[in-house]
Amino acid sequence: MSETYMGFVGVSTGSSSIMRVFPKWAEILELPTRTLIGHDVAIDSDPQVYRDLVASIHADPNHHGALVTTHKIAVREAAGDLFDELDDLASTFGEISSIAKRGTKLTGAAKDPVTVRLGLEEFLSPTHFADTGAAALILGSGGSGSALSYQLGVREDAPSEVICLARTQKRLDHQRELHEKAGIDNGLYRYVVSAGTDDVDALLTELPAHSLVVNATGMGKDRPGSPVGEHGLFPEQAVVWEFNYRGSLEFLQQARAQQEARGLIVEDGWRYFVHGWSQVIADVFDIAMPQETVDTLARAAAEVR
Repeated sequence: MSETYMGFVGVSTGSSSIMRVFPKWAEILELPTRTLIGHDVAIDSDPQVYRDLVASIHADPNHHGALVTTHKIAVREAAGDLFDELDDLASTFGEISSIAKRGTKLTGAAKDPVTVRLGLEEFLSPTHFADTGAAALILGSGGSGSALSYQLGVREDAPSEVICLARTQKRLDHQRELHEKAGIDNGLYRYVVSAGTDDVDALLTELPAHSLVVNATGMGKDRPGSPVGEHGLFPEQAVVWEFNYRGSLEFLQQARAQQEARGLIVEDGWRYFVHGWSQVIADVFDIAMPQETVDTLARAAAEVR
């Protein structure tokens, strides 16, 4: 019998902790494979690269499916027509983060909206914004940033304002369309095209205390640097969330350097990583993923972090 495997579509998959974690999780979950293979794709690759990759996953009978990171929107835009079914969130968000097979059918799903909610609930009170009048600044408008902007808009306890920042107007237009599809009042959002760290630093000075500031860019992971400048100051008592957990992590280092003086709550992306992978594994292998199982997986992952 041929060996089977699950895939991981990213930029530098070999350095991800999941390569050490997956075999442990596979044993706990009794998955049909203990093998995870990486599909490294350069950022902003030609659309044909994504189409060829999706087609090869579909055609390979030993390939169970894959998690997609960084390239979620690109896969949807370039290869969405190769899928037999897309879930509602994939259609709404215009992204695919989970590639799965159901018999001969290839299915795509967007798991970021679920993952980001689960991650946020772990450290942010459900009444945080109502209690403090805080706003939110989301640096980056890719799949993760868009998912967070959506979740902040649909929660009962909405921020006073959600500032969505991106390097291009195209990304912001995508987010605006997403919010409109979801029926969220666009008056909640401010859309800002950023030319660099000076713009971000200026926005930080506008935020009220207790605001949520999130690095949803690839900076500090897929490429070095931080969206915040060397002299940027986080708001007093802000909640700072770095979506990344590995890499140079300059944004996280900046937040930790200011943590004591400014009373910050600082979170890295580890639990987000755990939720993201557990949700996609549940989809790929068509298994349940209750919270107690996620907690078990988190403990196992921490041993090899």
